Parts: sequence; structure tokens; C-alpha cells
Amino acid sequence: MDIKELVEMQRNYYMTLQTKDIDQRIKTIENIKIWILEHQNRIIEALKKDLNKDATESYMCEIGLVLSEINYQLKHIKKWSKPKRVKTPLAQFYGTSYETYEPYGVCLVMSPWNYPFMLSIEPAIGAIAAGNTVIIKPSAYAPHVSHIIKQMIEESCDEKWVAVVEGGRAENTELLEQRFDYIFFTGSVNVGKLVMEKASRYLTPVTLELGGKSPCIVDDDKSLKLAAKRIAFGKFLNAGQTCVAPDYLLIKEELKDSFIEAIRDVIYEFFGENPIENKQLVKIINQKHFERLSHLLENQDIVIGGKFDERHLKISPTVVDHVDGDNSLMQEEIFGPILPIITYHNIHEAIHFINQREKPLAFYIFSSQKEVQDLLLKSCSFGGGCINDTIIHLATSELGFGGVGHSGMGSYHGKKSFETFSHTRSIVKKATWIDLPLRYYPYTPLKDKMIRLFVK
Repeated sequence: MDIKELVEMQRNYYMTLQTKDIDQRIKTIENIKIWILEHQNRIIEALKKDLNKDATESYMCEIGLVLSEINYQLKHIKKWSKPKRVKTPLAQFYGTSYETYEPYGVCLVMSPWNYPFMLSIEPAIGAIAAGNTVIIKPSAYAPHVSHIIKQMIEESCDEKWVAVVEGGRAENTELLEQRFDYIFFTGSVNVGKLVMEKASRYLTPVTLELGGKSPCIVDDDKSLKLAAKRIAFGKFLNAGQTCVAPDYLLIKEELKDSFIEAIRDVIYEFFGENPIENKQLVKIINQKHFERLSHLLENQDIVIGGKFDERHLKISPTVVDHVDGDNSLMQEEIFGPILPIITYHNIHEAIHFINQREKPLAFYIFSSQKEVQDLLLKSCSFGGGCINDTIIHLATSELGFGGVGHSGMGSYHGKKSFETFSHTRSIVKKATWIDLPLRYYPYTPLKDKMIRLFVK
């Protein structure tokens, strides 16, 4: 079946109203959950082949998060789907007002390669929960995970409701030529612009989960060793191939040397004396990205790491000193295990540096002073973040996750996913046993007086 026929088939199925049945939505999501629980090892194996992810990391950052999101959706879907009663103004006596959630229809979920399982399935679960049909397009850069996702969906779902399209640029292009009712894209800014351009032809709403240069600010020496540990975790997880990884470090000049020593110790603790040989070190996804990262390190002041294994596409955790805003490392999102260090003398200098650039997806503050925390939160715009930690804000279904400005638009996770894939309809239901004449022609001074009394 070609892509155009698949979209048409899903649109016809959506028109049967079967996806609007709450019990059927729950059954579809439960089928996916059962498949995941029964085939965890196959998913882990696929992640190992594509990214060399350790089994623990694969469960912690992909499978476990998907299961958590599934359980959250299953727990709340019936409550979220009920009409929501709101107040009715006296001028509309006698009536009742409420909101209902209507699925958009046929949705496209386009996912990236860095967390290929989680970033395909989490948004798809939200779309199913809201009552849409879904076509999932995994990344061709993670072919083993893409294939396991296709197998999972084929064995657990009806293709008329949920389907997977594998392939590369040609398939992406063909999909974006179709008319969808909603498009959810996770990936680079450049491709996100293309997705939005294609969607605009049909005025199709989009969610864009992009990225950017997410700053990490270290403003005092309280718990500096713990800060180094949490920053190293966020930066070197998945070999830095994480959209919310700390992209660069802003640190007070007098703290820099101590921090470098602290993170050196942490890297040794995490990966051993020669990290490049550590079997748990995630690889760079492909030769193209490996070469891009290698070129970024040319002529840099590398104080930690900087070793390469081209055969296995690995780069050791790397820290670069003496970086400024004009450095090549600051011209694009790094998306690799490289941490540039930039120093400042006062917090206002750091704020100015951040605000000269596009709004980041993530923002990390390491400070024991509430006034500094509050000043940074008030002064800088970003998608989401943490105070005295990294990464973890996206690992909960209770918090929405999304970007702002150049780092994306829209939000998902938990209830936000349900809302993202739903159109909120506003409805007023009026009684027929009474009909106030104030709004009808002809208007009189008395009607004018009464209208001004009620409508204000």
C-alpha cells in the first residue's frame, strides 16, 4: 500500500467514529503495552545495534519512560475525555456551558534517531488516547529500532488506526505532501521549518519539538562536585545526543578550575581511565555526525577527553576551555559529548550572553541562592529546565514538555499530550422554556439599559 492510500484508509476509518470510543482507545494502548512488556529484550537489542545503548540506559531513558506514559494515559483517559462544565454568564440565562475534546483526525508523528523508540511511541500514545488515527514515521538513521517499531505496531494494532511508514528522505517527502489533520515533529530546526512550510498549505496545526543551545549556569561553589556529577550525567548521557542536554556551560571565572577538576573526577568515575574503551559508551549515530563533531574539535583547547574511535564511531566525553561566543562550538547545537566552558564575572553578564541568542529548549541553574535562581528564571525565556539538576524535568508525565521560539512550539507528556492532539470545542446549551427578548431587534432605551446591566 502506498502512502497516499494509507492516509486515505485511515481517514475513512476515522470517519466511522470507532476511534472516538474510549474503550477502544484504551484497548489499543493496552495492546501496545503488552507487546512492549513481552518484547523488551528485542527493543533493547535494536537500541544496542543502532546506538550501542546499554540495557539499563535503554530501559531508563526509553522503554521505562514509554511504559510510564502509557500507564499515565490509561489511568486518566476517561476523566480527561468527559465534557468539562464551565460557568455561564447571567446574560445567557438559562443555559449551560461546557467544553468537549474532539480528536483532530489523521495524525502524523515524525520522530528522530537519538531516542528512536521513546520519541516515536510517546507522542503516538497521546494521539491514540485523544482518539486520532496515527501514522508513525521513525528515523531511517536508527533502522533496527524503526523495524522493531513497525513489527510492534503491525502485531498490536489495526493498520487502519495505527501504522508505521519506514524509509528515508523520499518517504518523508511523500508523507509531507499528504493532507494530515495534525503533524507532530521532533528533530532539527531546519527540518522543522520544512515541516511547518508543508503543513501551511492545508493550515495543518503542528507541534515542533526542536532543540537549540541549552545553557547550564554554575553560579556558586556550593555542592560543586554534585553539580559536576549532574551536569556530566545530562551532557554525556546518550553521548550528548539529547535535545535537552546542557549544550554549553556558563560558570563564574573563579569557579572554573575547581569545576574542571571535579568533572574530570566524575568522568573517571563514570567511564574509567580510558572512556573510549568503555563498553557502555554510546556511539555517535553515523559517520556524517562523527565527522561533524570531529571538525568542531579542531584547534580547540581540550582539557578533558578529545579521543576518537572512528571504527566504532565513538568520541570520549570532552571538555573544552577558553570558548567565547564566536567559537565554532557556539554556532550550532553540538548534539555530541562535547562541553564548552564559557566564564563570566557577574550573573547579569551571563544573562546578557544567553539573551543574545535564540530561546533554548532547556535551561539549567546551579545555585544555592534563591535570588539568583529567581533572577535567571525571570530574565530568560526557555522551554523547560531544572534548578540544581539536568534532564529530569522531561521524565515525568505530570509536566508538559516543549520548546519556545526557535526551540519549538507546542507541548506534550501526560495531559498535555491529550490536549495537544485534541481540539477543544466550546458549547452553550440553551433552554427553550424561556427566551429573553433583550438581544432582539428593535433596540430600545430600556433594552440598552438592561443589556448594560448584564453584559459587563
